[in-house]
Amino acid sequence: MSKQTETMLNQQNASQVADAQAASQSSQSANAQAAKRASQVTHDPQGASANRGKRTANMGKTARRTLKMLFGFFPVLLPTVIAAIVFNAIVQAIPNVFMERVLAIVEDSWQTGAWDPVAGEIIHNVIMLVIFYLLGLICNAFWQQAMAVITQGALKNFRTAMFEHMQRLPIRYFDTHLHGDVMSHYTNDVDAMRQMISQSIPQLTLTSLIMVAVVCIMFYYSITLAIVVILGVIVMALATRYLGSRSARNFLRQQRAVAALEGHVEEVMGGEKVIKVFCHEREAEEDFDRINSEWETAARTANSYANTLMPILMNMGNLLYVIVAIMSGVFIFLGVPNFSISGMPLSIAVAVPFLNMTKQLAGQVGQISNQINSVVMGLAGAERIFELLDEEVEQDAGYVTLVNLAVKDNELVESAERTGLWGWKHPHHDGTVTYTPLRGDVRMEHVNFGYRPDHEILHDVSVYAKPGQKVAFVGATGAGKTTITNLINRFYDISDGKIRYDGINVSKIRKSDLRRSLGVVLQDVNLFTGTVMDNIRYGKLDATDEECIKAAKLAGADTFINMLPQGYDTVLTDNGAQISQGQRQLLSIARAAVADPPAMILDEATSSIDTRTEAIVQKGMDALMQGRTTFVIAHRLSTVRNSDVIICLDHGRVIERGTHDELIAQKGMYYQLYTGAFELE
Repeated sequence: MSKQTETMLNQQNASQVADAQAASQSSQSANAQAAKRASQVTHDPQGASANRGKRTANMGKTARRTLKMLFGFFPVLLPTVIAAIVFNAIVQAIPNVFMERVLAIVEDSWQTGAWDPVAGEIIHNVIMLVIFYLLGLICNAFWQQAMAVITQGALKNFRTAMFEHMQRLPIRYFDTHLHGDVMSHYTNDVDAMRQMISQSIPQLTLTSLIMVAVVCIMFYYSITLAIVVILGVIVMALATRYLGSRSARNFLRQQRAVAALEGHVEEVMGGEKVIKVFCHEREAEEDFDRINSEWETAARTANSYANTLMPILMNMGNLLYVIVAIMSGVFIFLGVPNFSISGMPLSIAVAVPFLNMTKQLAGQVGQISNQINSVVMGLAGAERIFELLDEEVEQDAGYVTLVNLAVKDNELVESAERTGLWGWKHPHHDGTVTYTPLRGDVRMEHVNFGYRPDHEILHDVSVYAKPGQKVAFVGATGAGKTTITNLINRFYDISDGKIRYDGINVSKIRKSDLRRSLGVVLQDVNLFTGTVMDNIRYGKLDATDEECIKAAKLAGADTFINMLPQGYDTVLTDNGAQISQGQRQLLSIARAAVADPPAMILDEATSSIDTRTEAIVQKGMDALMQGRTTFVIAHRLSTVRNSDVIICLDHGRVIERGTHDELIAQKGMYYQLYTGAFELE
């Protein structure tokens, strides 16, 4: 084995080890974040009360906010549904009154022996009851159908609000949140809200109104027995609170654990090749088992409390029924005075419907306990949705815009048509407007930046790119090359210093216009589901087919596209999995070419292209960069030899700058990098 080959293999092995360590550290960090999210609800004895109080306040705020948004979505339909539910509750409570009337009629006739009018009065009450039931049936059908409209409409509006808000979030948010966790907002959290909106909230409203109506009827007929029933219901409510609160806390943990689980699965799916290459399957399974076990523990505990609650409430309701029956019989037998609003004495006619109301009231308590867990899960999902909606959007105080210019009477004026002459429209405080031609003069002056306040990445970086120049950034991984381009795009804002574009501070330029002036080709290519033509046209949505084909030829992609089954009409799916990485990169370059931007940023644009394909692409890239200010990031130094300026970075500092020949002559860091790459080649 030659020394040259041995050197190559050693460096490749070192690179693989570094990649494996980075993947492992990334996986461990993500897993730690997932575990932290899955265990946010703890059982710390000292902080439990404070946590419960905080959770209760948050859930109350979330409930009010959810209802406010629902009323905002359906200002007419929702009140109508509530009115229908109120009437339905009355219908379900009113039969007790009719039962008392019928029994009173029968009891009076039994005592007086006058049976002639009994049949007519009973039929009259039965007809009235049937009418109430028919109206209740109509109302019930109406609000059930209306809730389907409200539920699906609300979920659509929530998803729309989340997606629209997500588009306005800064890049920092997506860099610090697992994509699977974000996706969980659209799936698990929305589904939890669906259950709450469609079933739990209407059922709780109906149940509460029925209970209020039944209690009022109870007090009307017998205050004494009503108090006995109320005391029994209070005991049932305490049991519901004790078991339900524990179930609710674990349902909250379950909801968070599901999000953590999805985030982990999404991460593993994205890194499946790395896992297989380094035989990390067993470790990946262990990580998944740990997170999955945390979810299983929370779900099992929550459902064990929930499953225990209903049998306890049913038996307590039966016991209360027996107590009321015994007390009613004893009071009637002993002739105990009946305290009631109606002034009626306690009798069989009162006791029988009272027992029915006791059973009904106990059943409603059970219904409430059934819905509590769904409400808690729904509020947990709503809280996570509102957390996303409350994320601070990307701030943009820019007022300088990018427009097409035309020359009229030797003056620059704004044009509504695409003229090929770009310029900055700069309004001033005195009402005047100046137009500055877009030349691509970019200057970074003494810039400091850190992704975190306590960890600075760039230190006193100054970069000067004259119009039409090709500026290349070279340096080891982590030197800050991509960070500089992120600052030019204003994906992040600098901590100190100035960045000027054609003499204008970039903080004054509207972000959308700034980014529209910069074509970007990234190392990681994202292709969307659609035809090849659609993916190229993504760079300029109003581009014609001819413009897209021209851009593809410029990028050197036309040859392989025509070899696809349907050519430009071939549908790409799964991020273009059916084509090679190099071909995907060519489409990305074509997408930037069709946008025809005044300036370009190429971040490892040819990193996934082989040497033969690189020669084809480089010619197109040179044509694409002609007359444009271009920033190039490259590890393959042969691609930056013809750059006007090469800037060598090391640990966030500019170490060297100059042309290729000048830097080679200096025999500094660039010389070492280049000669090392030359030996490998």
